[in-house]
Amino acid sequence: MKTYDFREFIRNARSLISAHELEPGHYRRWTLKEDDDGSVNPYGCADACNILYSIGDFPKDQASRAAHVHALQSLQDPETGMFVESTHHTIHTTAHCAAAIELFDQKALYPLRGLEQWSDPSQIGPFLDQLDWTNPWNQSHQGAGIYAARILQDEASDEWQAAYFEWLWDNACPTTGYWRKGDSTISPATEDYRGIFPYLAGAFHYLFNLQHARQPLRYPEAMIDTGLKIFNEELFPPLYTGIAFAQIDWVYCQNRALRQCGHRFEESIAAIRAFADRYLTDLLSRDFKTDKGLDDLHALFGCICCIAELQQTLPGTILTDKPLKLVLDRRPFI
Repeated sequence: MKTYDFREFIRNARSLISAHELEPGHYRRWTLKEDDDGSVNPYGCADACNILYSIGDFPKDQASRAAHVHALQSLQDPETGMFVESTHHTIHTTAHCAAAIELFDQKALYPLRGLEQWSDPSQIGPFLDQLDWTNPWNQSHQGAGIYAARILQDEASDEWQAAYFEWLWDNACPTTGYWRKGDSTISPATEDYRGIFPYLAGAFHYLFNLQHARQPLRYPEAMIDTGLKIFNEELFPPLYTGIAFAQIDWVYCQNRALRQCGHRFEESIAAIRAFADRYLTDLLSRDFKTDKGLDDLHALFGCICCIAELQQTLPGTILTDKPLKLVLDRRPFI
């Protein structure tokens, strides 16, 4: 079994966070992006906290913790309760920032008035139904984010949560294990990767909500079968070389479905190990000083999430000074 030494990689990630810091708790998202104005960014602030938690270097002294919480809380719109950033839907940004604040055992300051129209349990089904299910990856930011944001703000009643998970159960696809039933079909990847992978990436977001609430998958065997098809037929070629979230999407779906049923266990672990060999080798070849993917704190966070899940899944494979922690094992949403 090959071992990958990620100690220097993690130290470089820590140094990168320092390079993005504008003042205590306030971070820019990029330093190498040509059109970035260098101002404080919600994902910069949230993902600095997420990465520090993941690598075991989370702020401990009260002043530093307060600075990070204040920075994040100050980005919330007091009228709507939402967080806004140009690259993601407002619901995604809100859930992501609320999730980062939760790492400090705190909440955002204001109620989520921007989500009030869907606060009745009878409204969550229609909300999920009206999403554009021809674009499941992007739309899952809303479909999963609404649950995470409301849970993290203690605004989701038991009845609302029950209605949310009932919809996920009723709309799971028996063929793929993903969402939504009747929309997802296994098809070859095209040049822009339309096909099955966007449904996996969308399913990842609903899956971490199910995992948080300790709810079962309806079709874990189908999810495993489809994940293996994606891997074996290379239906998403960037899976092995990206600084992004697609990698954690695939590993998490495969591994967490495997935990629920053990279907094709040996084959799945072999696939995850083969993926890891290519993915980890690529990561270790990159230069933190020049790589624009690594420079994006949000993309870097997705990468570290994948390394953390692989470290759990393949014991002894990834060497770090401290075991990495996956934030999803604490609360929902990335």
